[in-house]
Amino acid sequence: MVWTYIIIAVLLLAAELLYFKIADKCNIIDKPNERSSHTTIVLRGGGIIFTLSMIAWAVLMVVQGNDIVPYLPFLVGLMMIATVSFWDDVHSLPDSLRMAVQIVSTLLMFWSVGLYTAISPWWLMVLIVVVALFFCVGATNFINFMDGINGITAAYSFAMLLPILLLDVSGSKFQVSEFIEPSYLIVAIIGIIVFSIFNFRPKGKAKCFAGDVGSIGIAFIILFALGRLMLVTKDVTYIIFFLVYGVDGTLTIIHRIMLHENLGQAHRKHAYQLMANELGTSHVVVSLLYMAIQLVISLGFVYLCPNTILAHWIYLIVAGLVLVAAYVLFMKKNYHLHEAYLKSLEK
Repeated sequence: MVWTYIIIAVLLLAAELLYFKIADKCNIIDKPNERSSHTTIVLRGGGIIFTLSMIAWAVLMVVQGNDIVPYLPFLVGLMMIATVSFWDDVHSLPDSLRMAVQIVSTLLMFWSVGLYTAISPWWLMVLIVVVALFFCVGATNFINFMDGINGITAAYSFAMLLPILLLDVSGSKFQVSEFIEPSYLIVAIIGIIVFSIFNFRPKGKAKCFAGDVGSIGIAFIILFALGRLMLVTKDVTYIIFFLVYGVDGTLTIIHRIMLHENLGQAHRKHAYQLMANELGTSHVVVSLLYMAIQLVISLGFVYLCPNTILAHWIYLIVAGLVLVAAYVLFMKKNYHLHEAYLKSLEK
């Protein structure tokens, strides 16, 4: 099986290199502006490798004689959302179209998760679907918005997938063993590693950016696995695997609302952006920091927290409050640097 994964990694690496040639020829690039955290022109859309990794996984499943039918709605949804996101990377599309495709794709994903048949009565199922849809579409866009510096999407995606993989193969200790094919998670991680070769680099050194096709695609892949985990355990506290991004994204939106800003306008107000831009911290260091914080929280949740609903909620709430406090203190200390940067743009 190891050799199978090595072959998949080599094929994905070749596919990424081929995409670079196509992107270069078709001028699929990311030009920096005053809101960007980079200063050089870089190829956009390298994150297409995440979707290609899932196609490779589907082929692997078929070759091995495994039943792929339960995963087909998810795969169709992934192809839909990746196609629209890639086209948006090339030529901007209306927000309404992108949102409609995200909603339809997420509803298809719920089909593969098994959400429609696992809950009764019907009105409770509808309520849960609406809440889950709101969360998934919001989380997808959070991950997209947080894709602003080299390596952060790859690093954070790895930090989310690794604990899910550990739970999936850990056996009866956690009572959630193999809620999804382990090969799904492994191949997704291989895709992240291949992308990281070209993106997980210091500022100005990245060969490519993920683009919407990458950040939204990997979000969709992760949320599917997370949905399967939550459905099997009937425990929504596993959203803790998304906690660092969730806190940063939510508090940044609240901050921008307080400043009466247009939420649709590009900005550099996330905590990681202040670290990378105003404080001059290396992109690689900031990305590793976000990954490390999320891994510490998630692995503590998996291995240290008692496996009860009450303990899970207490751990989630305490971890969330600690992150909120850290975010507020960081902004109070450093946000004036961003205000000075904004004033410099007006001169």
